[in-house]
Amino acid sequence: MSSKNKLYICGTPIGNLEDVTYRLIKILNKVDIIAAEDTRKTGKLLNHYDIKTKMISYHEHNAEKRVDQLLGYIQEGLDLALVSSAGMPGISDPGYEVIKEALNLGLEVVPIPGPTALISALVVSGLPTDRFVFEGFLPRQGKKRRQTLRQIKKEKRTIVVYESPYRVKKTLRDLENKIKGRKIALVRELTKMYEEKIYGTCPEILAQLEDREIKGEIVLVIEGRQQAEIETGWQDYDVVEHVKLLMKEGYTKKEAIKQVAAERGLSRNQVYEKAIAVSVNPEDY
Repeated sequence: MSSKNKLYICGTPIGNLEDVTYRLIKILNKVDIIAAEDTRKTGKLLNHYDIKTKMISYHEHNAEKRVDQLLGYIQEGLDLALVSSAGMPGISDPGYEVIKEALNLGLEVVPIPGPTALISALVVSGLPTDRFVFEGFLPRQGKKRRQTLRQIKKEKRTIVVYESPYRVKKTLRDLENKIKGRKIALVRELTKMYEEKIYGTCPEILAQLEDREIKGEIVLVIEGRQQAEIETGWQDYDVVEHVKLLMKEGYTKKEAIKQVAAERGLSRNQVYEKAIAVSVNPEDY
């Protein structure tokens, strides 16, 4: 098969420039164009390995107008490598759009595996790795943020989240309101000189960060919901109180009715008839 007409999705170092593969260096030398999320950061990598391939910028602010241009290059017979500012393209960056459109056009998309912060943080978290969910960056505020935090509260799998150093303390405080007592690993500046890992509950981690100015890229790995949280002790409540309890725990009214019916061995209609008058806080939806 010809080496032309391909889009290479290239994983690049997340900090340490030595975290590259021989294949990555070969591909970056071989392709005709490198589409880079941050040309300055990618330029450091290319200079380090004496790679002279032409770069073009591709980031969230120009993605809409750049996608057709990049795919046009490939259709003209050129090889193109897509790189993010760090890690694997398509993970919390605009790479997804160009990959999706390339596949829609029948172009070949080839992954060149490399570092990714979410997997690196997960495996050093000490939390279960057999089942996990990646949430990317949490919504900054409003309804979407509240909904995401509620989903995290209910999630039984390990949760991986990216966060800005400017918002991490607020996020830990918000999480503490939802998931008291759960274990968390805060992993900062992976593979870099000042790599740091802090383990504990939200209050324990906040106590270590309280008087510090936080810098660098941060990954939070959060323990999934444990059976002790799920067991609500509903025997002490009537049906309406049971529904209210679950809604307070983060369930929507519909989800709470379904769960109460399952736990009590009742039909949904039986629970609905009793809980129909339970009010919903509009701020949560």
